[in-house]
Amino acid sequence: MNRNEGNELYLKAQKLALRDYREKMLAGQSPFLPVLDDILQNVPVENQIPLGQVDIPLNLLVGTKTTGRTAAFASNFMPLLDLKTEFASKWVNLCLSHLEEGIRDPIRCYEYMGRFYVQEGNKRVSVLKYFDATSILGNVIRIVPQYSEDPAVQMYYEFMHYYPITQTYLLTFTKPGSYARLQKILGKGPDEKWSDEDRVEIMSLYNWVEKAFLAHRGTKLSVTAGDVLLLLLRVYTMKELADSSPSELSEKLDALWDDVLALQKGDPVQVSDKPAEPKQAGLLDRILPGKRTAPTHLKVAFVHERTPGTSSWTSQHEFGRTQLDTVFEGQVETVAYFNAVPGENADALVEQAITDGADVVFTTSPKLVGASLRAAVKHPQVRILNCSMEMPYASIRTYYTRVYEAKFITGAIAGAMAAGDRIGYVADYPSYGVPANINAFALGARMANPRARIELLWTCLPDQTDPLHTFTQKGISVISGRDAPTPNRPQREFGTFLVGPGGVLQDLATPFWHWGQFYENVIRTVLNGGWVRDKSGTDGRAVNYWWGMNSGVMDVLLSRELPPDVTHLAQILRNGVTSGMIDPFHCRITAQDGSVKNSGRHGLDLEQIAHMDYLCDAVDGHIPEYDELAEVSKPMYRMQGIHRDLLPVEKEAEL
Repeated sequence: MNRNEGNELYLKAQKLALRDYREKMLAGQSPFLPVLDDILQNVPVENQIPLGQVDIPLNLLVGTKTTGRTAAFASNFMPLLDLKTEFASKWVNLCLSHLEEGIRDPIRCYEYMGRFYVQEGNKRVSVLKYFDATSILGNVIRIVPQYSEDPAVQMYYEFMHYYPITQTYLLTFTKPGSYARLQKILGKGPDEKWSDEDRVEIMSLYNWVEKAFLAHRGTKLSVTAGDVLLLLLRVYTMKELADSSPSELSEKLDALWDDVLALQKGDPVQVSDKPAEPKQAGLLDRILPGKRTAPTHLKVAFVHERTPGTSSWTSQHEFGRTQLDTVFEGQVETVAYFNAVPGENADALVEQAITDGADVVFTTSPKLVGASLRAAVKHPQVRILNCSMEMPYASIRTYYTRVYEAKFITGAIAGAMAAGDRIGYVADYPSYGVPANINAFALGARMANPRARIELLWTCLPDQTDPLHTFTQKGISVISGRDAPTPNRPQREFGTFLVGPGGVLQDLATPFWHWGQFYENVIRTVLNGGWVRDKSGTDGRAVNYWWGMNSGVMDVLLSRELPPDVTHLAQILRNGVTSGMIDPFHCRITAQDGSVKNSGRHGLDLEQIAHMDYLCDAVDGHIPEYDELAEVSKPMYRMQGIHRDLLPVEKEAEL
């Protein structure tokens, strides 16, 4: 190639620069390259670390270290200066050299927050970007910002932890714990380094996913191609994705697009507080009844982790299933599948339910959320719901009940019945909604006895096998125990009860799940056409049904042996909560640290209640952290724990 042809290439590059310059000016943005020195003016820097020679992705080279060459380049690194300048002559010479033998000399640059800024070699970068090269060698110094509460900084620190393992700058995420989840999905230990073969395989798949993501206009979203890759790997195996053609990969991404949109939400879960209203038939529906989309017959499947004989939880859900058979006789057919073990046969059982013709599938354990999600993506026509809280997957819906309403009432009963001011409370896991249950119980007890103190014990901690004995040794006479009978435990040790030296003396009250009413509400919504067909509901977030006493799905069973005045109090509270006249959290709430969580002028919204991570000042005890839990309790915390997103990266678990 001769000099004139090199000049032509420069003029073409200059055209790209001028176009980018005009676009940035019209958008009110700087038309020049970002300058790292300017960016760092108000940034506290922790350290500067020489990384040695790095193969730098060119799309991550975004600016210069100093202002020296700012005016020579547009923001896309294309040259702005006139062809007659010395700068242009050097650019052309470098261009001709690249075409003859390639650019081999490494540049010098700085890396900050995953982006690179050139100190020496701007023209080399410009030429390679013009020819759409993918990378360039560079001697890199990493600038590390001080750790802070900024989510971007926290994610960068997580990236730095895993960079020696992955050795790639391209694979980035926006959600804490993502690198560790990827390691687990790949079958690797937390600190197991990728081999060259691993890196080629993973990054090859990443490149195809990125192309599909960009084809879906992914640049307009706040999530990364890495987030999308991880989401796909939660549903499909590496081999399934690698064997997919570009069109098949695009189809798989289409099926998960609602979940991709949910990822970019700060709070990806939308809480539904009551069943949807029946769909109103429009004029077109009445004129053309054939256009009605609501089904006339449904097959409903229930997939349980255990059996009614080994689990009271499964038994309660099975009792609810039979209510559907009775209420919707002739319209609804139900079937149950038992002993679904995650990682073994759970996926197969959910798949079997769909093969058997299920239109709606309820999976009744949080541990089955992975199987539920994978089935939902493969069968978007099937409505799949998982019994859990705060799962950010828009392809399925999750459901639970507002137990705190019942706990408020049983707390008032406990406050009225306790011989002294101390009341025992047994909690299971520090999962979403559980702090709200404890606080509501404490507020109810304090309403009946302003001096009441709630002593809290957790069954998820080591050596907590007999909390009843612990409480009775302290002279505590009223205890809120487990919320349902547990196999191999005395059948009276659940709900709120009165104890003496010989054990349980009297049942007082217990929360009661009307799962049959819950399932009836959901199925009636489907039959009435009230189920929104778009998987993510109304605003792109995952949907969590969190219904309460006003929907008939939660209640309190009162002992017939309660004193009449206490029964009267409980009935007043139950009627008030059901009607909405009484709100357990419409009062002044002071946390254990003395901070005021609610002034009392207003109640708390459901999002605030679901995400409670504090205990009120009437509670003695604390919310345990992950490291305090018994080993058997940790998997559940990883899935449903209130601080699951803050777990140290090496302790994260895959879906």
